[in-house]
Amino acid sequence: MEVRAMCIKLLILLCTHYQEVDAVSLRMVPNRLQFFEYESVTFYCEDAVYWEVVHNSKGKINSCSHTNQGKAGSLCIIKSVYPDDSGERWCETKGANRSNSINITVTAGSVILESPAVPVMEGEAVTLRCRNKTASSNFTSNFYKDGAHVHSNATEDMIIQKVSKSDEGLYTCNISGGGQSPESWLSVTETKTDPSSQPSCHIYLILRTVFTIIMVALLLLLVGLLHSGKIGATNPNLSSIP
Repeated sequence: MEVRAMCIKLLILLCTHYQEVDAVSLRMVPNRLQFFEYESVTFYCEDAVYWEVVHNSKGKINSCSHTNQGKAGSLCIIKSVYPDDSGERWCETKGANRSNSINITVTAGSVILESPAVPVMEGEAVTLRCRNKTASSNFTSNFYKDGAHVHSNATEDMIIQKVSKSDEGLYTCNISGGGQSPESWLSVTETKTDPSSQPSCHIYLILRTVFTIIMVALLLLLVGLLHSGKIGATNPNLSSIP
């Protein structure tokens, strides 16, 4: 019974540990994928005990200003971004476990498309904004999805009232007389996941942990049997006991 209780406690501890590792996520402020040169960007690595922000081509980001680096709830601030800061970023824990990734674009041009940096839930309202760096008025914004024209507006916004999976794609925009933005991918999640409905631990982790416990128990049993056999062989008086 004691062995069984110990195994259950070990399983719970391992399960909790893997939950903490898997929960690490990346978000950013402002919540958009495109930036003008010299703007400020803040990355948050959430629910991780120890983390680093990693760039897909530059590796660990050393140029950001940290607050409580390496602790849960920490943040990484890049006070002035440049075009070569464009690319994919993610949070990476000490054990090399990765969060979701965000692929940003920094442009020296005059127009950007503001779209959500993280996936949006199906059914939500989404606003895409064609932003002019010079902030001039009286212009027409044209929006394109996968190369096809989808919307024109006398303002800078395109609003999708109830976004669906079919709205997912590569978007860009241009402003009459102002230039065109880079492209960014709008990601849509089909179903909203209720955290309370998630299992306390992934099934494969449970199976892997149970398998490990069983193998350790069998190994200990084998060692015990071998040890008992050695005692009987070295002490012949034990075999003569009625």
